[in-house]
Amino acid sequence: MLTGRLARADRLWWAGCLALAALAAWSAGPVPGRVCTAKVQGTIGPATAGYLGRALEEAAGRNAQCLVIELDTPGGLLDSTREIIQTFLRSAVPTVVYVAPPGAWAGSAGCLITMAADVAAMAPSTSIGAAHPVALGGTGGQEDATMKQKLENFTASYIEAIAAKRHRNTEWARQSVKESASLPAEQALRMHVVDLLADDLPDLLSQLNGRVVNGRKLDTAGAELIPIAMTARERAFQILAHPQVMLILMLIVMYGLIGELTSPGAVLPGVAGVIALFLLLYLASVLPLNIAGVAMVAVAVGLFLVDVFAPTHGVLTFGGVIAFFLGTLMLFDRGEPFLRLSLLWALPATVVTAAFFLFVVGAGLRAQRAPARTGSESLPGRNVTVLERIDANRGRVDLDGETWNAVSGEPIEPGQDAEVVAVSGLTLLVKPKR
Repeated sequence: MLTGRLARADRLWWAGCLALAALAAWSAGPVPGRVCTAKVQGTIGPATAGYLGRALEEAAGRNAQCLVIELDTPGGLLDSTREIIQTFLRSAVPTVVYVAPPGAWAGSAGCLITMAADVAAMAPSTSIGAAHPVALGGTGGQEDATMKQKLENFTASYIEAIAAKRHRNTEWARQSVKESASLPAEQALRMHVVDLLADDLPDLLSQLNGRVVNGRKLDTAGAELIPIAMTARERAFQILAHPQVMLILMLIVMYGLIGELTSPGAVLPGVAGVIALFLLLYLASVLPLNIAGVAMVAVAVGLFLVDVFAPTHGVLTFGGVIAFFLGTLMLFDRGEPFLRLSLLWALPATVVTAAFFLFVVGAGLRAQRAPARTGSESLPGRNVTVLERIDANRGRVDLDGETWNAVSGEPIEPGQDAEVVAVSGLTLLVKPKR
């Protein structure tokens, strides 16, 4: 009897252990019908890399079936793209890059990110490609051409390796870098550049359902969508990563710092200039600046300042206007659409800058160089009337209806006019008016 009870207890104990193990296995695995989504629009930069890394961590924490990334980008920074790709390759959560909505583009860096996903999908009327890298800066010449060639070769081999790992079209991947090749969605599917063509997000989830990714069968039909949005900080830096914003920040730095130097103690221009300077340095690591454009803008500022101190009848100011306008157009590589600074931005910036130096800075510097008009500093050079004989020891004069003590190196008789030479406390040093 006792033996039977022990046997039943033993069976119950083992049954409980198995149930707990099954429950643990179920809770550790992906939750059926749960899919996280992220949305990337605009330039790829450090903010994008941080956002996608956080989204994958959150998707893993929620045991999601996969992370669907809706992508629409003209490209961005290669270092940030590599960081995103490495995050994809390390992730335990399957990644699905969906180029959407219709009209979206996975260009340049976006092409590499799409090719690196576990599943690559596109909406109709979208395109992918043109992954030719953009060099950071550069002023031309043999050395610049060599570095450009090295960067191009590296990017071509990099995307080819990614395409091979994901079993996609390696030949086209190489052409997207070497020849800036691009494809519409339907052709990309036929050439096995992407895996799926989906009309919208529900259609994509329907096609993903039952698909095996990294040994895991996805359960996404009618899944609960959990959006993972950018934080306020990530969104702010994403918005800032545009050439137009960078131009505005550059102008604030110029106006703020020069305004503080020409009007010491104003404080606000200097504070605004310093804050804009730090933001500008951050963006310089995100957007590929052209050193020649920066140098041209610096030359323009120098010409404006020289013309204020040593007027040349507008010759240097005219040269500064031309240099500033050309410099703004040269700041970024205009071969990339998302880096083009249009004339609608360059022309007003040039006019405002020229007016700033001509009127604001010029007025400030002229005011600093002008003779003092108030206080004791304004007295030298003034005419006074002698009231009492003046010698080296004593005397009195009338100045604007007030009586002042005065001394002089040579005697001056009452009624004569004299000129103030200097002020020592409440005593004027005067000389006879010639």
